[in-house]
Amino acid sequence: MAVAVVTGAGSGLGRVIARALLDAGYDVALAGRRPEALAETAEGRSALVVPTDVADEQQVEALFDAVRREWGRLDLLVNNAGTFGPSGDVGELDVAAWRQTVDVNLTGAFLCARQAVRVMKEQRPQGGRIINNGSISAHAPRPGSAAYTATKHAITGLTKTISLDGRPFGIACGQIDIGNAATDMTAGIATGARQADGSVRPEPTFDPVHVAEAVLYMAGLPLEANVQFMTLTATKMPYIGRG
Repeated sequence: MAVAVVTGAGSGLGRVIARALLDAGYDVALAGRRPEALAETAEGRSALVVPTDVADEQQVEALFDAVRREWGRLDLLVNNAGTFGPSGDVGELDVAAWRQTVDVNLTGAFLCARQAVRVMKEQRPQGGRIINNGSISAHAPRPGSAAYTATKHAITGLTKTISLDGRPFGIACGQIDIGNAATDMTAGIATGARQADGSVRPEPTFDPVHVAEAVLYMAGLPLEANVQFMTLTATKMPYIGRG
């Protein structure tokens, strides 16, 4: 069966996606900073637990080395790890918090993709797939979200470049942009989210299992086909017409 790496697998969408892949028969390496949370994600399933800070180059290299030792190849990377980062107007943001957000959301995705591409180019048969977790914020920001939004716009550029550079090697890369899946990270949205007009209103959410189903669809395509971008939102969230 196919081999997958899921980052940010200890909670939220990463946990749901990882479990769906495991249940579908994938061999899955679970990456995240908290070993206990990763073990909870595995929940009796046969998974490779590799505590990893995706912003640390050496830890990311160790993650993919462990995957090669265990299974000898890699078919899928789900670049999911991320953080909302600091909230506030651009003039108020702490520079250290900005850099930390860029390190996790953007550099972390790059470091994992860098290692995945190397494995996919060297293995036989050659090729594989990378799915980057973008966000609605890759299209339109929420107020006071400069760090998060900037990294998610950058993920789109990274996705396009990986797609282009990966073509000669059978490496496909796509992006899923998710709006208001109900996770611990987005719990506040259902009770009250700041809108562009300054008001605070609750927003609709949807079951994250549908994100996992979408990722399974993207991952299940032959490498001759690719979902370049998918946008999956709560039907009634204020996204179309946001502003």
